[in-house]
Amino acid sequence: MKTNIQEVKSKKDLKKFIRFPFDLYKNNPYWIPPMIHSELQTFQPKKNPAFDYCDAKYWLAYRENIIVGRIVGIINHRSIEIWKKKNARFGWIDFIDDFEVSKILLETVENWAKSKGMEAVHGPLGFTDMDHEGMLIEGFNELGTLATIYNHTYYPIHMESHGYVKDADWMEYEVKVPTSIPEKAEKIAQIVLERKKIKVLKFKKSKDLLPYAHKLFKVLNESFVNLYSFVSLTDKQINLYVKQYFPNIVPDFVKVLIDEKDEVAGFVIAMPSLSRAMQKTKGRMLPFGFIHFLKALKSNKYIDLYLGAIRPDLQGKGADALLMTELAKTCIERGIISAETNPELEENVKVQSHWKYFESRQHKRRRCYIKYLSR
Repeated sequence: MKTNIQEVKSKKDLKKFIRFPFDLYKNNPYWIPPMIHSELQTFQPKKNPAFDYCDAKYWLAYRENIIVGRIVGIINHRSIEIWKKKNARFGWIDFIDDFEVSKILLETVENWAKSKGMEAVHGPLGFTDMDHEGMLIEGFNELGTLATIYNHTYYPIHMESHGYVKDADWMEYEVKVPTSIPEKAEKIAQIVLERKKIKVLKFKKSKDLLPYAHKLFKVLNESFVNLYSFVSLTDKQINLYVKQYFPNIVPDFVKVLIDEKDEVAGFVIAMPSLSRAMQKTKGRMLPFGFIHFLKALKSNKYIDLYLGAIRPDLQGKGADALLMTELAKTCIERGIISAETNPELEENVKVQSHWKYFESRQHKRRRCYIKYLSR
């Protein structure tokens, strides 16, 4: 049977594009569905500020009028300017276990990239680093998270068969919450508080965090600047993320460090795990999906670490240990069993050193692939 590729041009086709994984992963116990409304916003130029500097096209693969695959091609012009590499991106790639299907999807992006003067294609990556990135290559029998990609075991096999090789890996950890704070971690935290004259801010309501929201993203931009493919977030993007996500933050799981000049020195944002709740919502908040969401926020034994950053001048000086110690104290008080770290770059040993004081296991690995295009 012949596979046909069609560009997504209408909102009707875009909805089909978003719905395809719901069929591909139906009844899969590890896949976490996205919120359909949020996905629609991501792909609409009027709703997503990343289109200020990104070009993108979306395609669906069909076989006898049945969708068998999807892919997004992205050219992030700011990334090219910053990293001096003419790399196009692919993302939101999903396909049935058929090499013809995966080949036509990838070749479509490759041909488009070449027509735009690109020299390589890498991914899975999104428009920005706040989007999902990295194809799962280890940990297929582990529950996914809202912030990460889940994919079938055959995906990496297809990628390698089509000439894609490793460009970067991310690792993920499950960290057990101790019954008490390890003595060494407590000592380091106390030293940082005293010697660096740092304070830990705690919040009672999510709105109390808003005066610091933009400062947190400023620290994130500063601390992530040298990380793989990172492109700093613009003011428009930060405004959108603050508006979308900060009202739902659980303040107990947010820790912010302030220096003696009352400037943000670092932060960590964790949330009760929404994985099981998202599976129950099936991608929709209404009419009853929000009930599962609220239950997960109020009563949960697991948390996910979403965002965290330490200002460059304080990295490796104990501020990170202070943040994790403060978060661990809250987890103990709230009866949390374990935390999911979400992706950390393989070479980012500073971040991975956070877990040396706690019982942890590296249980997932994901990969960004790259293929250099021939002329």
